[in-house]
This record gives sequence, structure tokens and C-alpha cells, in this order.
Amino acid sequence: MALIKSVREFTPEFGNNCFLAENSTIIGDVKTGNDCSFWFNSIVRGDVNSIQIGNKVNIQDGAILHCTYNKSKIYLGDNVSVGHNAIIHGATIKDNVLIGMGAIIMDNVEIGENSIIAAGALVLENTKIEPGSVFGGVPAKKIKSVDKSKVKEMIEKIANNYLMYAKWYE
Repeated sequence: MALIKSVREFTPEFGNNCFLAENSTIIGDVKTGNDCSFWFNSIVRGDVNSIQIGNKVNIQDGAILHCTYNKSKIYLGDNVSVGHNAIIHGATIKDNVLIGMGAIIMDNVEIGENSIIAAGALVLENTKIEPGSVFGGVPAKKIKSVDKSKVKEMIEKIANNYLMYAKWYE
């Protein structure tokens, strides 16, 4: 069973049809929408500030979401996929975004909708990413604009696939 822990009088709240892997950890001021999934060894730690998660969001294996006390919160829109071992630390991520495996998103980053952050990218603090962008590298820079067909082909497909994968574990 997943570790669901209250801290500072905050208890995580989940929408309908959410999957929590047995060793996922969700702590404190965390609120999710519907159809979310928290995969093996993922940690969502709302102990020092709030974490708001939209609908059909998947937090993949080993990913970590955390904030900075009195400084940054996390907001994830709908249809967001957070890749394996990615770290999101106090950022705003709009709808239809793919965060690649091992990417690091620092405090006060804003990622516009329909964007892709490449695997292994380091998005530095206070970076503003315009909608429909592909960012990659260390530090991350804009590589190109997202081809509109990639939004359906990659971003939406991955979010839908993780909803399907979660059903396999029911």
C-alpha cells in the first residue's frame, strides 16, 4: 500500500480513479484531479508548500515533486506526464506537457501548454517556457517549436497510455 502521510495538518486528497503504486509516497498538502497515477518509488512531498495536480497526470517511477518553504509551490495542469526519475521543484506546468526522463525543473519555472522537456534537461530557476516549445540540454534551451501533430502523437498518447497501464494493476 502507498505511503499516504499527513503533515502540518495537511492530508493528501485524491480525485476519482487514481492509481497509487505500493511504494509510492504522497505527503502533506497535495491535491489531485481524476485519473492520476503515482508509480513505483515516486515521491510527492507537499510538506513545505502545496502541490496541485490536474486530471490524467502520471508521476512515473522514481520521480520526485517537492517545493521550497515559503518560496515555491507546484502546479501541474491536465495531461501532464512526469518521466522516470524526473525532479520538479516548485514549478508551474500547464496542460499537455511531457517532462522527459531524468529532467530537472527548478523553482519558479513556468512551462507553457503543449510543450516537451527533453530527457536529462536542466531547466534553471525562473525560466519561462512559451507554449508549444521543446527544451533540452544543460542548461535547457529552446530547441524548436512542437509540431502540432506531436501533441496528439506523443503528449496525449503517453497520458492516455499511463491511464491504461494503471488499469492493469487493479
